[in-house]
Amino acid sequence: MENTRSGQSPIQIFMRVFQGALIGLGAVLPGISGGVLCVVFGIYKPVMELLSNPIKHFRTHVPRLIPVIIGMGIGFLGVANLLSFFLDRYPDQSVCLFIGLITGMLPSLWREAGEQGRTRGSYVAMAAAFIIVTVLLASLNIFSVRIEPGFGWYLFCGFCLALSVIAPGMSFSTLLMPLGLYTPFVDGIGHLDMGVCIPGGIGALVTVICLAKAVNSLFENCYSLAFHAIVGIVVAATVMIIPIGGMTASAASFIIDILLFIIGVMAALLLDRFNQRVMS
Repeated sequence: MENTRSGQSPIQIFMRVFQGALIGLGAVLPGISGGVLCVVFGIYKPVMELLSNPIKHFRTHVPRLIPVIIGMGIGFLGVANLLSFFLDRYPDQSVCLFIGLITGMLPSLWREAGEQGRTRGSYVAMAAAFIIVTVLLASLNIFSVRIEPGFGWYLFCGFCLALSVIAPGMSFSTLLMPLGLYTPFVDGIGHLDMGVCIPGGIGALVTVICLAKAVNSLFENCYSLAFHAIVGIVVAATVMIIPIGGMTASAASFIIDILLFIIGVMAALLLDRFNQRVMS
């Protein structure tokens, strides 16, 4: 954090709220990581410092982060209802667009993972994460495991949501979509359903309390291994949500799905180019 003084001009406050809104959008939009946007806007380090040691950093960090937190709430809640509508009405088309977004973010994620170099262990971590997640999700499909959303699963959703901010590059949608939990979770949040919001909030809070220090330490000491493992998880989870059945329903449906996929890729690549300009 460049400046820890509490005084901020109205323009600075507006920009922080705007950045927070984009981070909130990134937290809920499939294929985009709220944590990555925190890195892009230069607030990941102060956020992690605050989460890992709130007493020490409360006075210096909270005043600058309050506008960001407000913006995150606006961005997150503002898009939740819209997402749930499209996922309910046009599930295959929405997923294809989201897969395009994820695919378009992979070059950025790969570049981020290699910032501190790559070793043989980096590739091993990526391959191991890919295999583990693929086997896990494929097993759920093969054995027709049907997950009924409930208190416990919404706790898990909250865990994934918090992890998407704590771990840059991790999008909680890539974990929840294959399990069929993404749509009910987003819909419940969009409608402020306390049966969803309360367990989700508890899961997120517990995750932050338990993992913030550990994840912060992991990225400081094993950055390359941790980030390459995230790449493996994202790729595996993305492959598993491809709607093969829906794409083969008709030629017209297939063309529309491919076009949406391409649009998603292009949108993500343009966002990445914008991010690089902001960081430079």
